[in-house]
Amino acid sequence: MVFESDVVQKLTTLLILVLLAAMWNALAGYGGLLSVGQQAFIGIGAYGTVFFADLGVAPYVAMLLATLLAGAIALPISLFALRLRAAQFAIGMWVIAEVISLIVRLDQNLGAGTGISLIQLNQYEPNFRQAYTFWLALGFTVVFLAALFFLLRSPLGASLQAIRDDEDAARSLGVRVAARKRLLFVLAGFGCGAAGVLVVANTLFIEPGSVFSVQWSAYMIFMVLVGGLGTFEGPIVGAILLFAIQTTFTQGGPWYLVGLGATAALFALALPRGLWGTVEERLGLRLLPVGYRVVEAKGEERAA
Repeated sequence: MVFESDVVQKLTTLLILVLLAAMWNALAGYGGLLSVGQQAFIGIGAYGTVFFADLGVAPYVAMLLATLLAGAIALPISLFALRLRAAQFAIGMWVIAEVISLIVRLDQNLGAGTGISLIQLNQYEPNFRQAYTFWLALGFTVVFLAALFFLLRSPLGASLQAIRDDEDAARSLGVRVAARKRLLFVLAGFGCGAAGVLVVANTLFIEPGSVFSVQWSAYMIFMVLVGGLGTFEGPIVGAILLFAIQTTFTQGGPWYLVGLGATAALFALALPRGLWGTVEERLGLRLLPVGYRVVEAKGEERAA
């Protein structure tokens, strides 16, 4: 990388936000699953990296294993979580995140509640470490966004959106609702786990109060609502906006969070389809079209 180390670190942070926004949008925008507990998988990815590194696994290999671990744990969690609907699902996911956080706090090998460092990355010269982490972040982001894009362009994607729009109707048409939801849930678990891996690689230190914080879900909701729920490009736009706000108002304290909430509320009222959703609606611009399109009686097409 030709950029200074602090610039590379910020670019990595931006990629983490893009990845998180895309994964939450996959759940809510295309699967109708409103989660406030995706920080569970962020924490699993972060602490999984430390766990494998402490076993003697090379740090960047440990990151890949931790990502796989997050996705693997998402599968049994889905067996319980996907039995819940609407607000029950949202609250259930938050409870799951808190339970996993409590388990980590009780484990002395993971630093208990005081936090722990990924000291194994100190073997790399700082500039090289940050460059490696950036390329890993870029690779994760490209892979997961590409996987999501091709999934949504496939018949599976159309069935997922049918479930989002009317689950009972989709089931009556023979769609395997539980299996489709589980696929999306596990994919989001992998993606959020990858984001957690990148968080610990980017900061070198984690503690349960930060990686398992519900604030991560607040960020994801903000990015998706502002960018455009149910659009592929919208979460990317929302992530860039949140990154700009974070970079500009890093010392905002609690008022910073109040401002984020107020901004999200204003967007929900003034631009319910978000920035990119409004652009799509008014200009018909779709850079990365996914999903089915409904042909109305007058012959006009409308994005579903």
